[in-house]
Amino acid sequence: MTTRRDFIKTAAAGVGAATLGTTGAATDAAPAAGPQQMPRGLTLLSMVQSDGSETLGVKLPNGILDVAAAGKALNMAAPATLDALLVSGSAQLDQLIAAARDRKEFVKDEASIKFGRLFTDPAKIVCVGLNYKAHAEEAGEKLPKQPILFNKYNNTLAPHRTTIKLPPREVSYKFDYETELLVVIGKTARNVSEAEALDYIAGYAIGHDFSARDLQLETGGQWMVGKTLDGFAPIGPYFVSADQVDPNNLTIETYVNDEERPRQSSHTSKFIFNPQKVISYTSRLFALEPGDIIFTGTPEGVIVGMPKEKQVWLKAGDRITSRIEKLGTLQFDLA
Repeated sequence: MTTRRDFIKTAAAGVGAATLGTTGAATDAAPAAGPQQMPRGLTLLSMVQSDGSETLGVKLPNGILDVAAAGKALNMAAPATLDALLVSGSAQLDQLIAAARDRKEFVKDEASIKFGRLFTDPAKIVCVGLNYKAHAEEAGEKLPKQPILFNKYNNTLAPHRTTIKLPPREVSYKFDYETELLVVIGKTARNVSEAEALDYIAGYAIGHDFSARDLQLETGGQWMVGKTLDGFAPIGPYFVSADQVDPNNLTIETYVNDEERPRQSSHTSKFIFNPQKVISYTSRLFALEPGDIIFTGTPEGVIVGMPKEKQVWLKAGDRITSRIEKLGTLQFDLA
């Protein structure tokens, strides 16, 4: 039986052939046997091409390397997407970068590109609830003794600079922000210890767990429902490889519109369950696989945590900005 992981490996292997129009590239691009090479020293993004496809870009000092254009011109195979890269490994991409990074015809000004979705088809989107002490307290909840897990689906995935179309008021109207550190799994993790858990992380990104609080909290405690409407998980702008980031030492902030003062301002050192603990705990329940993503929870400062007389829910026309140290700035609008 062909699994999803086998399918992505095959897709990654075929990128060169599909892009180049050659028969040999697919063989050249076949993933090597054994553990795949996780990305190192890389900052990646997704860019929308003229035909609407979302393909991999590499952030370089001189601009954004268009992987698809470089691969086609140089007759070199490389993963077309971040999803494919995480399964097939980074060896081919590293080779392409070395060959193309100084070729101006393959490097674009970042201001000229349209960002695509960093992830389009992760097997799992795992979310952690109430993972900062101050957030649990503002929500009037007891501190959890183990990670509270729930999920989103792929329909929620959205890019940097997206516009989330809000549902009609009769469906929901209590919209809230939740900036979160996103952990990206790079190799299969099953029953791993906390001490080794970081070795299974390929990289990090900014994730926004946009939430409809009325659906989440006023319809019988349906967390998944309140967080899984279309486009409710903007991610980006970048994927930053794990070797460049300490996930337990990052500032995290949220801004609304032109407000100078952040609504959320905290630090990942304040996790109740840091990424090591989350991965170790989750991997005892089920395997985490390359390309799986984990929303690690939001800090205090959310609207639902305010006194009811001060709760002004987000609405069409608002702009949300999420910032995490070393990972950039994620921005999206509401309509």
